[in-house]
Amino acid sequence: MQTIGRVWVILVCLSACEAQAQMNGLCRGRVLDALTREPVIAATVAVEGMSGGTYTDTLGYFVVPARYVVRNAVLRVRSVGYASWSGAWNDPSQDLLVLLEPAEHALSTVVVSASMKDVSKDASPIPIEIYTPRFFQKNPTPNLFEALTLVNGVQPQLNCGVCGAGDIHINGLEGPYTMVTIDGMPIVSGLSTVYGLSGIPNSLVERIEVVKGPAGALYGSEAVGGLINIITRDALTAPRASVDAFGTSMGEWNLDGSIAARAGRAHTLLGVNYFHFRQRHDINSDNFTDIPLQQRLSVFNKWRFERRSGYFASLAARYVYEDRWGGQLTWAPQWRGSDSLYGESIYTHRMEVIGKYQLPIEGRRVMLDVSWNVHDQDAAYGNTPYFGRQQVAFAQLTGDASLGPKHDLLWGAALRYTEYDDNTPATAAADGSGQNRPARTWLPGVFVQDEIALNARNRLLMGLRYDYHSAHRSILTPRLSWKWAEDAHHILRLTAGSGFRVANIFTEEHAALTGARQVVIAEDLRPERSWNANLNYTRKFFPRKAGFIGIDASLFYTYFTNRILPDYDSDPDKIIYQNLNGHAVSSGASLNADVNLLNGLKINAGVTAMRVYRIEEGKRLPIFFASPLSGTWALSYPVTRWKLTIDYTGTFNSPMPLPVVPNDYRPDRSPWFAIHNAQITRALSGGIQLYVAVKNLFGFYPREDVLLRAFDPFDRFVEVDNPNGYTFDTAYGYAPVQRQRLLVGLRWTVR
Repeated sequence: MQTIGRVWVILVCLSACEAQAQMNGLCRGRVLDALTREPVIAATVAVEGMSGGTYTDTLGYFVVPARYVVRNAVLRVRSVGYASWSGAWNDPSQDLLVLLEPAEHALSTVVVSASMKDVSKDASPIPIEIYTPRFFQKNPTPNLFEALTLVNGVQPQLNCGVCGAGDIHINGLEGPYTMVTIDGMPIVSGLSTVYGLSGIPNSLVERIEVVKGPAGALYGSEAVGGLINIITRDALTAPRASVDAFGTSMGEWNLDGSIAARAGRAHTLLGVNYFHFRQRHDINSDNFTDIPLQQRLSVFNKWRFERRSGYFASLAARYVYEDRWGGQLTWAPQWRGSDSLYGESIYTHRMEVIGKYQLPIEGRRVMLDVSWNVHDQDAAYGNTPYFGRQQVAFAQLTGDASLGPKHDLLWGAALRYTEYDDNTPATAAADGSGQNRPARTWLPGVFVQDEIALNARNRLLMGLRYDYHSAHRSILTPRLSWKWAEDAHHILRLTAGSGFRVANIFTEEHAALTGARQVVIAEDLRPERSWNANLNYTRKFFPRKAGFIGIDASLFYTYFTNRILPDYDSDPDKIIYQNLNGHAVSSGASLNADVNLLNGLKINAGVTAMRVYRIEEGKRLPIFFASPLSGTWALSYPVTRWKLTIDYTGTFNSPMPLPVVPNDYRPDRSPWFAIHNAQITRALSGGIQLYVAVKNLFGFYPREDVLLRAFDPFDRFVEVDNPNGYTFDTAYGYAPVQRQRLLVGLRWTVR
């Protein structure tokens, strides 16, 4: 609390300094979006008689020398996407509030995930949720994985209490069935989903588009339960420079920085992210680190080229290095891979390249998208070594065609090549020769989609994709969507479709692949499939005395079959792969509300109620970590007088099924719990923001033994005073083992 007090003193002093500056001849104002009450950044502000003008900062504030402002002075404000504003400054001694009306073409956010091309969110037959970096700044995090906790129905889930491996669940379906793309390219997949998600910094994100339900008709394998598409910043429109740095009372340090510049006929964006955490904490006294120690460096460079023809071309690359470990508090690198002290140590090298090129075809938009990534992992799980390397190359050609004024046709062809190799028997020759045989997979596909304007209110979208896999053979994934719109503020959407996942049997549960085992495919494997229906209703209200209210409600149902599971128990000399004899279901309802009041209060809140289970051999079983009722909230309120913004964010979860062992003394369900966060942001001059936050405000953490038998991680004493035969287990954690922590940060943006 002393630290919080010191920070508050600093904020008060800064406020006093700014107040003194105003007394010395500065007049202040603020520019907000008239509908959403969001700050308008980098708007130009000009006062009659003043040369050059000024710009609004990251909270929409601007400052004008008092000598240019007299009573009834004419002020003009302009910003891209808004109607220009002009008016008189009636009382220069008071802060001026300017509300900019969005231009008609800017009323709807442009999205690409629905149809692989720019389309208005309101016009899209596919329901899509859009999240910008400003939304995630309400709860600062060092990476995208943690930031997604604020998205209703999306649950980042830690799967290992020691090394911090995690995945992302959508509507209760497990991580492998969520497709994560960057600029539409499937480069976060397979092996990289284990640790690669935490290596995506927030600094390179322009926006995030979330599609709940199968998207296989356009995106192919892995889009079973949903799609998260990360749109990176455009080098042409990115800020000239930006820095975002913070530290926490636990010893976490994070730095995001980027520079945009023009280089001849090209624009370039260079971004760097560095995360450092090396302090060992053990608040539950089990002699293990509560969260893994990490050191991560990510470098991102994107180029956009100006072609004489005006066609689009860009090239981006990213390199990530991470060193993380968790384990017993006295573990040191010299014990890596030994059975003296238990530690899970992972070194990761990752390289990604993404390119977009518009073919010079007159009157048609034909795009060539390519990507390549390589993921190298050197890990030691206790005394079990794991060395894995995965390469994924992807190419896709998309274009449009004309079938008349009422048709919007999209066609495409894609090819994915995956190469995977590791040090386990899964990629060893089955003949016992000791030779290594990496798995190489080709997955070609073609797709077509037609959006039909039936009349002024009704649109119909039909899509079909065909893929061919060497093991699964032919795979068809259809999609059908219908949209009815009374107007842009009253929309009903019905979507149904199929998703599929070509399970790479050589990357499933790689840490368990130990010993001299033979890989056996017990049957002609079928691809994992899902069928989904989603009914979505959106309504926008503009009450005269309230501002803006938006409602987004959905009913969803997903039926999932053909799950592929490895069997390690039937034969100790074999790993047997076969399709699950059963199915899984995820059904429920979600509601999102967006409220923006005239006094500046902004509320984003959502709740999801769902029933998630699986049927195996006639038995109904729960899906772990799927909460029947969950929700998120984000409240923001500006204190204009002091140039402060107060944010209060959080999530809550009802009891969820947990992976217990036979005769486990721990509960098989979590308690009700919520994570609360509070933040104060102070806008300074020159595009600088100072922010102070308290994470996990009320200090919730699991009181149960997250690690089973943490005192015997190598299972040396399993037969000693252990009637239930418990062994060391790390899969129980359902919430972070962290109490309150203070976060202090600084943002600086140069437009």
